[in-house]
Amino acid sequence: MGEAGSHYLVDILALLLAAVVVVPFFHAIRLGAILGYLAAGVVLGPWGLELIGEVEEVRHLGEFGVIFLLFILGIELKPDKLWQMRKMVVGLGLGQLLITAGVIYGIALAFGVSHYTAIIIGFGLALSSTAFCLKLLAERGGISTLMGQMSFSILLLQDLAVVPLLALVSMLAGGDTGTVGSTFSFPYAILTIIALLVAGHYLLNPILGKIVASQDPDVFVALAVLLVLGMAWIMETIGFSMALGAFLAGTMLAESHYRHQIEADILPFRGILLGLFFMTIGMGIDFGLLWNQLGIILCLTVGLMLVKGLVVYSLARLSGARHNISAQTAVLLSQSGEFGFVMFGFATASGVLEAELGNMMTLVIALTMVSTPFAVKGVNLLLNHFYVPDPEEDGEFCPLFEETNEGHIILAGFGRVGARIGAILNAANVHYVGIDMNQNRVKAARAQGFSVFYGDASNVKVLQAAGAAKAKMIVIAMDKPQHFDRLVPLIRQYYPDLPIHARAKDRRHCAKLITEGASTAISETLETSLRLSEQVLKGSDVDQADIDRVIDAFRNDYYSDVVQKVSDHRVVMGELKH
Repeated sequence: MGEAGSHYLVDILALLLAAVVVVPFFHAIRLGAILGYLAAGVVLGPWGLELIGEVEEVRHLGEFGVIFLLFILGIELKPDKLWQMRKMVVGLGLGQLLITAGVIYGIALAFGVSHYTAIIIGFGLALSSTAFCLKLLAERGGISTLMGQMSFSILLLQDLAVVPLLALVSMLAGGDTGTVGSTFSFPYAILTIIALLVAGHYLLNPILGKIVASQDPDVFVALAVLLVLGMAWIMETIGFSMALGAFLAGTMLAESHYRHQIEADILPFRGILLGLFFMTIGMGIDFGLLWNQLGIILCLTVGLMLVKGLVVYSLARLSGARHNISAQTAVLLSQSGEFGFVMFGFATASGVLEAELGNMMTLVIALTMVSTPFAVKGVNLLLNHFYVPDPEEDGEFCPLFEETNEGHIILAGFGRVGARIGAILNAANVHYVGIDMNQNRVKAARAQGFSVFYGDASNVKVLQAAGAAKAKMIVIAMDKPQHFDRLVPLIRQYYPDLPIHARAKDRRHCAKLITEGASTAISETLETSLRLSEQVLKGSDVDQADIDRVIDAFRNDYYSDVVQKVSDHRVVMGELKH
């Protein structure tokens, strides 16, 4: 391996080691993963141990984490839900961007900044961090909450504003707006997006089906990554942000029955690269400039967060949200975002922004990001202690759309038994999410209106994507025992309180599954035998009361023996431990 290769290996090892050591420590002291990654970045960066020198190179790699984050979000938001949010995106999103930029522009002019520079600073600081907001939002219920819907609407509008703002910088610099994206023109870009969405609607599922038929999971993962990065690259080529391209790729798959498996395959990439992105923010903090201009920079940071918070709070209240939800949304969006780094860097290179002022604005952005988790915790603490809901207000503000994957049943396996359970749940109007590895079975079931998706239920990432954390219970109805034998302990490990109702082969298998953590295990051989026996006894003119007594006694004896086996097993295990 050459010297350059060795250098990159050392960088990678340092990043991984910092994540493994620092992030768990921050989890342990209840400060969260984001602050842990930021601290790890400070330790590794130029103002720490100086193990990472090329921060910009690492930042470009970390930006892929934001791309994968937007892809996952796109998968979770179906097109009809996005359409329901259109008023919030335009009203809240556009209002927040223009009002915040206008206020900051006025303040900048008051401090003697030139007209053009004030415009750049206003819009650059008005944008919030998609990565930070969505990561913090995931810890507080996700986009199914009203706070989540409002926050995402504002962030989506900001992402759509990337191209016009870059074009604005180029125009103020006296250049051709086409330099923002060499092939960019608005009609061309819109036609390209429409063509991609139409092609994705008709071609994606057949292509994914062919890949699944090859029985090679590695190729399936490669296709998922290719889809995300390919869409991101196409959007960047026509002038939009890569994050927007990844989001569109996700929305293409929102209705696909392969969505849970793809989400599970992408999640590891998202987690590692997003953590890397947060580390680069920590590495980029210029402590020399911070120390020299400490008072000014701290005042700018606090002032910026107050201005943005007040604008978002006011707009949220005008939209009808309660005081506490408005306050939580405001503090969540009070920081400036990663696009500010891009915009100020472009403005500095174009000569619109002085280098020293650009560096100061970049530092302010980084400090608002660092401060946001603390601000969120502080506001939530104050609300919990002092906020009393007004009885005149609507305490149950109706969300724009219902989050379907909550309080549902996960049905693992959609073969003979699973399909029967699904049909009964459909008839009873009970919401469930079916998961099966047989794509032909999934296609046939979906064609009949069943809520079933392609995926490996014994993969914890698939369970996460199916909403196991918010599920009411899980029913294991797989055909092959070896699959659900490893599924029960996996579920019990990650979801200790989730009820598990499992299909079993016989008495011994029932005992084994219950020992491993199943809440109940039903023997298919017993129930078949009992039903057949019941029909035989009826045909032999035995009284129905006697039939019920005999069948119930046999069933009770069977399962009491299962309970005894489980009890004996636990006694033996207890003795071995001592």
